[in-house]
Amino acid sequence: MNNPKYSLHLTLWMLCLAFALPGSAQTSLPADTASRKATHLLSVEFKPAYVFPTDAFFRGDNRKQNPLRANLSGHVKYGFQFAPDSYWGKHYPHVVQGIGVGYNTFFNPTELGNPVSVYAFQTARIATLAPRLYLNYEWDFGASFGWKKFDEEDNYYNTVVGSKINAYINLGFSLYWAINPNTSLKAGIDLTHYSNGNTNYPNFGVNTLGGSIGLIRRFGADRRTEPDAPSSFTAPGQPAFRPYVSYDLVLYGATRRKGSFPPEGDPLLVPGSFGIVGLNFAPMYNFSRYFRAGLSLDAQYDESANIDRHIANSTQWPTSDNIRFYRPPFIEQFSVGLSARAEIVMPIFSINLGIGRNILCKGPDTNSFYQVLALKADITRFLFLHVGYQLYRFKDPNNLMLGLGFRFHGRR
Repeated sequence: MNNPKYSLHLTLWMLCLAFALPGSAQTSLPADTASRKATHLLSVEFKPAYVFPTDAFFRGDNRKQNPLRANLSGHVKYGFQFAPDSYWGKHYPHVVQGIGVGYNTFFNPTELGNPVSVYAFQTARIATLAPRLYLNYEWDFGASFGWKKFDEEDNYYNTVVGSKINAYINLGFSLYWAINPNTSLKAGIDLTHYSNGNTNYPNFGVNTLGGSIGLIRRFGADRRTEPDAPSSFTAPGQPAFRPYVSYDLVLYGATRRKGSFPPEGDPLLVPGSFGIVGLNFAPMYNFSRYFRAGLSLDAQYDESANIDRHIANSTQWPTSDNIRFYRPPFIEQFSVGLSARAEIVMPIFSINLGIGRNILCKGPDTNSFYQVLALKADITRFLFLHVGYQLYRFKDPNNLMLGLGFRFHGRR
């Protein structure tokens, strides 16, 4: 667990597992679904983007002594739609999920590298704007490999990236123009974030905003899934949806690095990694097949919380090599909070957003508002993988949340 790459490898593995496990959401469908043909899609996309100058490195404090404001990436994706006469195909006729690979350049390979992203994605229609013209959203979640990280001797200007492997998170909105039932063009905007979740330092993150243009080709498409089909409907013979309450219990863990700000001397990186364990319990009201919301009781123990309040050698101008801490009291490293949660529900995956406040806590590191972004990948109706990310105060990256969830009183 002390290896900073562990958490990001696990993140990617958990996402892939959602597609591969024999007990996954796909095989929890009715028995006759497996014999029906799904629709397969291949797409190629190019994304020019603007890099936010969140650090002096991007503003020109680099080897080139020039601002780094541009990013360009190319992507190849494989996706599938469920068979049109299956349960999921009837209720989610325009949802596509799959895997993608992207190649990035920031036009500075010496200091940043040319990272390759591998990710799961899901896209769905938001609205029909005109005949054969549609508005879709898409999220991507995975890992990016091949970064050039900070090095005190060889790459000291790069104070942004501290890991060769970083999480990749992308949200996009696109217009789709259906040339015919099997071929579409897309163009849109994307917001992308790269980060290692504090598994290593520095971790200022890389953020981009840009456009996208692509070509999508469908294979094995059924005429019933042609673009002019309605965006949602109730399957023939299926009862109307009845709202109900389900209960999600999530157990998670992660590791993180910690920066220290002693009263004497400069900020420094504390050696080693710190463990984090947590629990969320959330009653969720299911308003429809596509949306649920509720409140979550969140408990977390962070081995690194508030250690700055207990520096053992604070009067000796400590460095990263000799800084020492007394172990803080348990109450300063344990917190309990209450958060409001909203969740978009789709086949296999759900996106969970939360904003909360710690109500049982002590010390500046835990006495705060916090925000959660999490991806849930169904294994069965009652079991799901959980990959989350927590922020403090809307801006400070805190920790990853990698674990398993159990859903009580869940329905298909």
